[in-house]
Parts: sequence; structure tokens; C-alpha cells
Amino acid sequence: MPKGFYFLILAQFASGLADNAFLILGVFFLQEQGYAGWWAPLLKFSLTLSYVLLASVVGPVADAFRKSHLMAAMNFLKLTGVVLLLSGAFPLLAFALTGLAAALYAPAKYGLVSESVPTPLLVKANAWLEVSVVLSVMLGVALGGWLIHWQPLAQSWGPGPDDTPWLQWWVPTRILGALGVVCCIYGVSAVLNLGLNRLNAVRHHDWSWKDMRWSLFWENNRQLWADPLGGVSLYVTTLCWGVGAVLQFAVLVWAQKNAGLSLQQGAYLQAVVALGVMGGAAMAACTCRIFNARRALWWGLVMAALLPCMAITHTLWVAVPMLLLAGWSGGMLLVPMNALLQHRGLKIMNPGRSIAVQGFNENLSVLLMLGAYSILLAWEVPLLPIMGLFALPLLAAAQPWRLIRARRRASNF
Repeated sequence: MPKGFYFLILAQFASGLADNAFLILGVFFLQEQGYAGWWAPLLKFSLTLSYVLLASVVGPVADAFRKSHLMAAMNFLKLTGVVLLLSGAFPLLAFALTGLAAALYAPAKYGLVSESVPTPLLVKANAWLEVSVVLSVMLGVALGGWLIHWQPLAQSWGPGPDDTPWLQWWVPTRILGALGVVCCIYGVSAVLNLGLNRLNAVRHHDWSWKDMRWSLFWENNRQLWADPLGGVSLYVTTLCWGVGAVLQFAVLVWAQKNAGLSLQQGAYLQAVVALGVMGGAAMAACTCRIFNARRALWWGLVMAALLPCMAITHTLWVAVPMLLLAGWSGGMLLVPMNALLQHRGLKIMNPGRSIAVQGFNENLSVLLMLGAYSILLAWEVPLLPIMGLFALPLLAAAQPWRLIRARRRASNF
């Protein structure tokens, strides 16, 4: 791997660790402040909204500036989102600011990979990234659940008349110290970005305000969808990202309703899914190559079968292997598809723009599916019909004939 690549992995891990801990703490914060349960998925909704609304902006910005510096700045912007939550701002607004930073961070991160890693190593590079992302999810949700009940930080606190003026600004909460830990991790991630200067991938592209027009973005979007291999891989990742976001919250609902677990214990079950994804990603790095990525599509059928089975399970020792296998399937499916999509995107357009197109489609899927999931929860629809409904996109994503036909039509890989 190129020099500096592992600094990218470490920086991504630290940033993702803080993101996922912040999300779990945000769910607890909503419960603590008296919000209804259906508000929790909207935190994820607000995190991903910027990927869609600013899709025409984030690609040109990521290509125009030094990516390592941009990533460091976005970590500090995420830290500002934590401070905004503590200051009493509407929680969705605070998470929307964090989502804005993440929307700019993603094209810079993946753009560095596509620019600096040779094509034969893209699957391996994406496996490293996927392992770091999923490990940060696994440890981040566990860290968030642990920080909620860590005694030195879990004391009830509220501003009093004798407090110094700066303390008067904070919202009364028992997770003040926990959110301070999250801020420190964001700072560490920003420092790690200094090591990215060793990557030989600093390519700046001239840009102007005209580059941010939606008409130009839609043309880029059309180009990637029209590409035989790029379009199919984008189709698969778009559907899988939406279902994965729903599964993240459905596990919490299952844990509390079917297994009688607490929010903290449910967060640990999310970590089980993440562990499975990490194992699947590692296996994909060893067994898959970018030129035979279509073989991974069958894992979508495995995921689709597991969702309704999970909904009817009430025993923890049965649910854990199911969640582990669901995560494993996701890793085996997404790593080759991401590598294929990055390869085709780099051939068609600048890397930041292709990643912005990918982020737009995948996160639009997340928004639509999370919105539908929140509505179903508000209507008190049982978990089994919900999981059965969200298994359908996975069935649609696992159609091997689409990629086989596309490969036959592709004249230049």
C-alpha cells in the first residue's frame, strides 16, 4: 500500500468511532429530554441529509482543496456539532451539522484511495477501509453504550446558581462528560490527518462556482448510472446502504421489545453486526478480485433471508449468530461493489465528483428508507412486517443477471 495509507485508516477509524458513539449518546439524549421513540431514526436522517442536499457541492470542493487539510477541518466541524447539542440547540440541527462535515469528509477520503491505490489493489484497499469503518461502528456503539453508564461521567448534572458563566450555557444532562470524550476523539482524528501528506495523491482540480451547478451534477450522475459496470455496482450499493441504515435501528427495537434488553445492551448487538461486516470484508479482500465482483451478489440473498427470521426470534443466543451472518454478508457484498464503483468512477470523471454521486444515491436511499421506517414505527407496525418489507430491496440488489449482462456489454473495463 502507498505510504501514508495507514494514517488514512487510523484517521477514518477515530472519526468513525466518535460518529457512532455520538449517535448512541444522541439517542440517549433524546430519551433523557423526553422525546418520543420515533425521533431516534431521525437523528440518522439528519446526519445523511447533507449528502443529498449538497451533492453538487461536496465533489468539486473535495477535488479543489488539499484532501488531508479538508478532512482535518471537517473533524473540527463535527466537534462543533457536539458543542451545539450541549448548548441547547434542536438535536436534529446539531446532527445535521455533523452530517455536513461527514458529507465533505467522504469524497476526500475515498478520493484519496482512488487516486493513490493501483487498480489491482482497490479491493484490498476497500477491505481495509471497510474493516476500519466497521470496527469504528462496532467499538463506537459499544463506547457510546458504555459512556452512558460510566460512573465518573454518568452523574446527573445541571447548571446551578453558583456555576461559572460558561457552565450556564450547557443543557442539564448526565452525559456531559461522555460528549467531552467524543470531542477529544474528533481532535485525535484531526491530528492523524497530518500523516496523509505522505500520500502521493495531492491532485488539485481547477473549479469555479459553475462547477457546483446541479445541472452538471445530474450529468455526472447520468454518466455513472449509464456506465455498464458502474451503474450496476451503484444500483447494488444504493439499495444495501438504505437497508443497512434501517437494520442499525431495527436491532435496537428488537433488543428492547423481543429480548427485553436495555438500550446499552442493544448497542452491543449493533456491534455484533459490525463484527460480522468486518469479517466479511476481510474475507472479501482474500477471495474477491475487482474483475469478478459479480460473484458477491449472492450474499444479498442471504441478507434478505435473515431479516424476517430475525424479527420472529426471541432468543438471544439464536439472534447473535443471525446478526453476525447478516453483517458478514454485507461485508462480502459491499467491498467488491465499492471497489468496482470507484474504479469506474475514476475512469469517467474526477474522483471527488464520482464519490459525491455515489454518496448522493446511497444516502438518498438511506433517507427514504429511514423515513419509511420512522413512519412505520409511528404507526406501531410490528417488527416482522417491517423486516419483511425491507428484505425486498436486498432481493432486488441480488440479481446476478444484471451484472453478467453488463459485463458482456462493457467493451472497456
